[in-house]
Amino acid sequence: MFTQNKCLVPYCHNNAISLFDENGNISDEKGYCIDHIPDPGKAKQDIYEYIKNHEKIIGLNASGLIFQDTDVSNKKFYGCNFSHCTFQNIKSENFLSRMSIFDYAIFNDCNFIKSNTLFTSFSGATFMHTLFTASDMIQDNFNGIKAYQSSFDDSDLFNSRFILATLVDTSFRNCNLKKTSFNKTSRTNASFKYSNTREAVFDKNDNLANDTIAAFETRSNSQGDF
Repeated sequence: MFTQNKCLVPYCHNNAISLFDENGNISDEKGYCIDHIPDPGKAKQDIYEYIKNHEKIIGLNASGLIFQDTDVSNKKFYGCNFSHCTFQNIKSENFLSRMSIFDYAIFNDCNFIKSNTLFTSFSGATFMHTLFTASDMIQDNFNGIKAYQSSFDDSDLFNSRFILATLVDTSFRNCNLKKTSFNKTSRTNASFKYSNTREAVFDKNDNLANDTIAAFETRSNSQGDF
């Protein structure tokens, strides 16, 4: 996991972003968050270059950075922190993440086709026009996300959690939803066609969930959607 050094500014509770030693390796040296580091331009560029030049990234803390027009295909991230980051027009295939954090990040016009993520947290993140099509996203945390015109189609979401998520024009077509929790979600034009919704977890007191499941089951009996 990334080293959870707090920013050296006494009143700041943010994590310090990663620094690098003279050999270009991630250092455990204490430092500052992106808002207080003395030379933010150099700090950002060091992180961008590190990701560009490494296929396997372990323990990187890039919290609060902006990533734009970047291709991270075939990159592997282990125990990294990208919380509160902004991702704009990111292209990727075969993106891999293990035990990494993307909490409260913003994803806009991003493409993560054929991603493979395990024990990864996207809690509170916002997804706009973002694709996770044909991905394996196992036991991930999507609690409280806001997803607009995004797609998880053809993905394995086994035992992942979307509790309190807001899903607008977002698709989960042909997904494995076994043990996937959608408790207390708000859904508008969210499609679950061809997915095994009966094995997913919905709040019994959520009228919207009950109405949605009933509609799917009716459609299944009449049209053979499942």
